[in-house]
Amino acid sequence: MDFKRKSCILAAFFLVYVSRKACCVQGAKSNGKKSPYDAAITHYEMLSPSPSGNERAFCQARGGCQGKTLVCPDQCKVRKPVKNKKQKGCFIDCSSKCEVTCKFRRPNCNGYGSLCYDPRFVGGDGVMFYFHGARGGNFAIVSDDNLQINAHFIGSRPQGRTRDFTWVQALSIMFDTHTLVIAAKRVTKWDDNLDALTVKWDGQTVDGVPTDGDAEWRANGGEREVVVERTDDTNTVRVQVANLVELNIKVRPIGKEENRAHNYQLPENDAFAHLETQFRFFNLTDLVEGVLGKTYRPDYVSPVKIGVPMPMMGGEDKYQTPSLYSPLCNACRFQPQSGTATTNTPK
Repeated sequence: MDFKRKSCILAAFFLVYVSRKACCVQGAKSNGKKSPYDAAITHYEMLSPSPSGNERAFCQARGGCQGKTLVCPDQCKVRKPVKNKKQKGCFIDCSSKCEVTCKFRRPNCNGYGSLCYDPRFVGGDGVMFYFHGARGGNFAIVSDDNLQINAHFIGSRPQGRTRDFTWVQALSIMFDTHTLVIAAKRVTKWDDNLDALTVKWDGQTVDGVPTDGDAEWRANGGEREVVVERTDDTNTVRVQVANLVELNIKVRPIGKEENRAHNYQLPENDAFAHLETQFRFFNLTDLVEGVLGKTYRPDYVSPVKIGVPMPMMGGEDKYQTPSLYSPLCNACRFQPQSGTATTNTPK
């Protein structure tokens, strides 16, 4: 009996000790001090800026990024700020990604979840690959239980080539009963001062995202707020669909020097305006599909050849959709609710 009583007393003391230890840790957090067990993504110390004025952070959490100094890149410096909006600095991620992204959210074409150029992806696993698709085609970039993102490809095939040069001209974001489309207009001659970006909400064209005040357009998509915010006076926006996805988008043309260097042989009356995009996803399932989406699976292993100049990703047969607005493909998972808006591919 004495042994049992002593065991109970020792167990009680242990529980009291654990409780007091937890309180101390919580108290340290409430005093603004980080516990060494804090999430790595936010466990860092800000350092003095670099000689060129770039923000710097020293990562403290255990893991692959421990002891590294992350520097805010030059591209995060605002060269042409939106009127009445203060936008500078970086978001620091001290997890295994060791990534720095701009607070004013220009797409980083070398960052995780990027889709740029003709078209080049960087997956959720950090592996870069190309997916050519087809000019005039539509492909599921992401298809999950609650979200589908399709891309419309434009392109050209010069005489003598066996495949198209392609770029992404429009993105369709489908969720719940809603469809949001961000697209680049067809532009004969490019002008940085003219807006070549269009927005459609449930099939209706949005008459311009504001450029003053909050410089944003908002919609209430049922339980999810949708925000399209300018991050430059023209052609650059951040798009947010609450608890689903954030996109940083820039519309850009194919310039004369780029056309010459790559031998695209594009016609002079079309600047081939297209989108550069970087995605950030929230609450994806472990079975997410899509050209980009599948790279976010926890068990995903990239099949592309690492180290070659253009590592190619196939899958056109799995991910092609009948239109920009269709959730249907051979591998698609998204099941739209009744009432999802559809219309023709934007021009």
